[in-house]
This record gives sequence, structure tokens and C-alpha cells, in this order.
Amino acid sequence: MHERGHIRRALIIWVIGSIVAVLLIVFALGPHMPPGSMTQEAKGQRFTNVLLAAVMAPLALAMLVAFLYAIVTFRNRDGSLGDGPADFGDSRLQLGWLILTSSVVLLLAGLGTYALYEEPADAAGVGAGGGQGPTPIQRTAKDRLVVQVIGQQWQFTYRFPQYGGVETLRLELPVNRPVQFHVTSLDVIHAFWAYQLGVKADAVPGADNIAFATPRHVGKFDIRCAELCGVWHGEMSDTGLVVSPAAFTSWITSQRRQNAPATGNLPPYSRSYFPDPPGRAG
Repeated sequence: MHERGHIRRALIIWVIGSIVAVLLIVFALGPHMPPGSMTQEAKGQRFTNVLLAAVMAPLALAMLVAFLYAIVTFRNRDGSLGDGPADFGDSRLQLGWLILTSSVVLLLAGLGTYALYEEPADAAGVGAGGGQGPTPIQRTAKDRLVVQVIGQQWQFTYRFPQYGGVETLRLELPVNRPVQFHVTSLDVIHAFWAYQLGVKADAVPGADNIAFATPRHVGKFDIRCAELCGVWHGEMSDTGLVVSPAAFTSWITSQRRQNAPATGNLPPYSRSYFPDPPGRAG
């Protein structure tokens, strides 16, 4: 077969394979991509994961098709030994591959830059879920719920400055209300990872990392420490809840009442804390 015929056949195989792969990624795999759709931020991350997989699949298939086609079509069929004719490459193919891959990189860079500066319709802050530091570029809604996440060996506690500064051992959030997390630590570096919320931010002593989430439906979400923080790091996990606004109001009211004595002994609310190291190390 002539060289053009081989190229045409390989292109047909690649195009058909790419179409099938992209359709499977978008419609079959996409709905199950992490981290799900419990929050607006998680949905955004899932869309990004689907987009990256759909864009990269044709590129990966191009290499696989070329490799496998060459093995099947140009293998030595008569059993004779020796090298085939020398091939010094194809400048047109190399240039095309360079243009294609560079265009994909620039496209993804543009999409990422747009997402960083996008003004969200609900003014809640789109945030990628990671810590954006003490001065995030996203806007925040006026009715946001502020939750301070405090990492310590080996658990997370949660302080609510809008509700008397009460500190709780569990995390419950109201549905459809923007949440602004302030993540910090009392001792070593931890990482607050609320998987289904699409939130992951380092908890660093003396630092205040901010992340956003807007829960869209009620349910449970997993909380893990994502930074090796000591011998019981693997046990530093919990389950949070997204509940109705009425259920949240009832829960936070009961927490304020039950924890009133402890709240009175807590230090004033601060964006970060510096405990006495010898006291923690005893």
C-alpha cells in the first residue's frame, strides 16, 4: 500500500477511536468523575476533569494508533533478520504535532486563567476549592457562612464566629448557603479535605487559608487530613453533613447551648493561633 494509503487508514482508525473515546468519557465516565456535584465548586472540578480527559484522549490515541499500526502493518513477515530502510522522520508530521500539542496547552491555560478571574453569578466565589490564602481574588456573598477549620493532632474542630464563636467537633452546613472556610492549625501542618465539597486547603500554624463551597443538596461528605501529620494521621477523618437551613439553625443553637462553658474558656476568635509548643508536646 502507498504511503498516503497508510496515513489515510491510520487517520480513519484514529478519528473513529477518538470519537468513541470522547463520547464514553463525556456521557459514561463523566457523571462518575470525582469529586461529584454536591457543591458548585465540586461540579466545576468535575467539569475540568472531564474536559481534560476528553482533550487528552485523542492525543493519547494518536500515539497508540501510530505505534500499534506500525507494529501490525510493517512487521517483518518473512522471518528474515536485519534492519529495515533508514527513516529520518517527517518534518510535516513533526511540525503538525508541535502545533497541535502547543494549541492544546495554550487552550487549557486560557481556560484556567478565565476560571480564576470569572465573576460568579451567585457572587459566592467560584474558588477551585484549594486555599486561596488570606486575600482570595473571588468575591464573597453577604450571607456567607464563615467556618474556621482548626487542625490539631489528630482531629479537626470547627469554630463559628457568627454564632458566638462556638467550637464544635462535627461539621454541619446549610444547603444553598455559600460557605467561606478559614483553615488553620494549632500544631503541625495538616490539610483539610472535604472530598464531596470539592474543598482541599492546607492547615498551617499561624496562617489563614481561605476556600469556598456552596452546597447544592443535602447529604454526607467525607473529611480527611491530606497531609502526613503524625502517627495517627490515618485516623484523622470524619463525616460532615449538609442539612436544611432549619436543621442547621436547630443544630447550631443546640451546640451553642451545650458548649457554652467551653466557649467561655476559649481564646478570642482569631484567624490563626499560636499555642505554647511545650504545652502541646507534653
